Amino acid sequence: MNETNCDFSPMKQQLSKGIQHITNELQYSLEILDNENCCLLGKLEEIKNKMIQIESVASSFYLNCYLSAFTEKYEDLSICVERLSACRHGALIVVQRNDSLDLLIQKGTDIRAALTPALLEAIFYPGNPLHDGAVLIRGNQIVSAANVLPLTTAVIIGKKLGTRHRAALGLSELCDALVLVVSEETGKVSFAQEGKLHPIATAQSIH
Repeated sequence: MNETNCDFSPMKQQLSKGIQHITNELQYSLEILDNENCCLLGKLEEIKNKMIQIESVASSFYLNCYLSAFTEKYEDLSICVERLSACRHGALIVVQRNDSLDLLIQKGTDIRAALTPALLEAIFYPGNPLHDGAVLIRGNQIVSAANVLPLTTAVIIGKKLGTRHRAALGLSELCDALVLVVSEETGKVSFAQEGKLHPIATAQSIH
């Protein structure tokens, strides 16, 4: 990977504070474990929920690190997925890194335009003929839209995944591309990398 040295200080501080909070809660749980009058089940549930939030923040932090090495428009991508998430407009965005994708995706419609949040949002607006496929981004450019990605054949235990998520996983299993997914049903955002799906913190998911 070509990750750059990134300094997303606010996100890093949030991550550090969250990890420290969980550490303190776990230490407190150990201290009261021998007290039979104290039930830890509620506390452990709180810690589990906090861990899920921290995982989401960590995913956002590392996603920005990964993206910043391959596109100067990573902040525009973050803005775009926030807006798509808020509107619950489903989206599938492929960011090409080192590996060629020519033989892995079924090419859609050429766009060849500068990457902007407004253009991405327009492509994924419900009813747009291009909104069902994947957008391919290379560098600072939207290369094409309505691309078809290979679907994963893996069985994800405990999760029911839609076509967008299965397509994101399928492509990420075959190459080093990063694939962003916005769920049309929930508005939740995630990204696929190396055959794994990671949640991303957004204003929707935090609040």
